[in-house]
Amino acid sequence: MNEEHFVSRLELAAQADAVRWARRHARDVLSVWRVSSERADTATLAVSELVTNAVQHVVRARPAGPPVRLALTLRYRRTHLIIEVADPDIRPPLNPGVVSPMSENGRGLFIVESASKEWGYYLPPTGGKVVYCVLALC
Repeated sequence: MNEEHFVSRLELAAQADAVRWARRHARDVLSVWRVSSERADTATLAVSELVTNAVQHVVRARPAGPPVRLALTLRYRRTHLIIEVADPDIRPPLNPGVVSPMSENGRGLFIVESASKEWGYYLPPTGGKVVYCVLALC
């Protein structure tokens, strides 16, 4: 097999420290996979934005009760990296639109769209949704 394929998965509780743990995990895994620091910075930013969105929207939908579980999956395919964040909410992510310069929120998916070759979401047969983006590594 010529092409290298690696997968890493991290489960997280949808709470404030999830973003920090997701970034740390992504940085460590990408270092082991020998992804350049520039590409790893971009990937870590995308991870941060996708996990932040998932935490914010899942917590808003279910403010009480035990923390909801999220899953971060990184898929390395030598020429590209696929970042996926799964959560139990089936509502689609909001498309990035025009954000007021004074707004404190709303730029996450715009940043993901700007940094990636493509992004989107799908509804897996197990329920919930997966928001993903694909980053070029070459």
